[in-house]
Amino acid sequence: MAADQPNPAPTHAISVEAASLSLQRCSLVEVDGPQPGTVFELTRARSVVGKSPECDIFIPDPTVSRQHAEILEEGGRYLVKDLGSTNGTELDGARVKEAYLRPGARIQVGSVVLRFQAGYDPVRIAPSARERLGALSGKSLRMREIFALLERVAPSDSTILLLGETGTGKGAAVQTIHELSRRRGPLTVVDCGAVARNLIESELFGHVKGAFTGAAGLRKGALENAQGGTLFIDELDDLPLDLQPKLLRAIEERVFSRLGSTQTIRFDARVVAASKKDLWREVDAGRFRQDLYYRLSVVTIRLPPLRERPEDIPLLYDHFSGEGGPRFDALPEPVRARWLGYAWPGNVRELRNAVERGRALQGDGLVEVSATGLASPAASGAGLVPDYALPFKEAKERLLAAFEREYLKRLLARHPDGISAAAREAGIDRKHLYSLLEKHDLAKARPADEE
Repeated sequence: MAADQPNPAPTHAISVEAASLSLQRCSLVEVDGPQPGTVFELTRARSVVGKSPECDIFIPDPTVSRQHAEILEEGGRYLVKDLGSTNGTELDGARVKEAYLRPGARIQVGSVVLRFQAGYDPVRIAPSARERLGALSGKSLRMREIFALLERVAPSDSTILLLGETGTGKGAAVQTIHELSRRRGPLTVVDCGAVARNLIESELFGHVKGAFTGAAGLRKGALENAQGGTLFIDELDDLPLDLQPKLLRAIEERVFSRLGSTQTIRFDARVVAASKKDLWREVDAGRFRQDLYYRLSVVTIRLPPLRERPEDIPLLYDHFSGEGGPRFDALPEPVRARWLGYAWPGNVRELRNAVERGRALQGDGLVEVSATGLASPAASGAGLVPDYALPFKEAKERLLAAFEREYLKRLLARHPDGISAAAREAGIDRKHLYSLLEKHDLAKARPADEE
């Protein structure tokens, strides 16, 4: 029933937007029994359920055995196991000896019903003293907090969800996670946004000869190629909805089948996923499965855009300049001011390209603002012209971001009386408009909400 479904919205409101880092917290809630509404936090690798006072989850009910069942945590997955109880253990109405749990699952021990649910806690962690970690660079507080968390979670097998705008360094983050992990296998990357939708299933799971038109032979997919290493699923928000259950099963059950085959293959890889969108909003909109979201977001890290950490610009400039290249401190003061004051819609990737372009165009390596495109034409709304020197996808994303920002600024200027009128003129949902304003750091400039 709807009343029994988990309601994680309050925890999500603080886990991604307000905090850069969050860890998944799982618990059991007594739905039907002697103590309805009681929450049992799952803080141990093994929690025993029973009517014995010595049990971790104490349920004083005559239909519950003294040690009825146990909940085991295994690398971010939770397993319920019956301990030879008199009345048995059921999961979602089916009697089980052992089974993996998904958020919202109902566990019945005797006549007592428990609901398994997940939430998120913001992480407060002492920042690292490092200014570089693996492929990542930054001396800002936000980045050093991320460094400290990565040092802690990278050696584990917990799944990690990286959130952030295009160009914020999600690829560098997963490279760092892989280097710091205990896994010696390969880092295998699947970019869901760069693969045709009808080929993503084959890209992930592989296929056998004849699986579809054009399948001339056997092909291994990313899950198989990542064995013993790390599987990085980039642009996760572009993963088709109908494929999400198959990916969830592979991650939970640790087996999968190639497209067109019934033979199962063992899956042994650490999973890291990344998205430029807020996936919880995608869940709310029905475009992403809630159970897959919970499975992938055991640890959630939001990589901040460059405009939120301008103190990192000199360090990044020097890093991309390389050995023997010009130093940021050696640039003329007006040039340094423009670099520090620019919004960097393309984030770290745009900064790297600007450094490389500057070195190519200036014999002494000093970057002139006019030569690198740092004077943003989007500020006036004129000259929204793509940079044809960039890869197609990046050039398209930068042009779209510049258009969106300028459109929103003009829309808000025409509607000082309320956000509803602005949404009506734009022909978009009000929630979507809020999302766009936050994306482009214009939320503070929006008109007052109407009652």
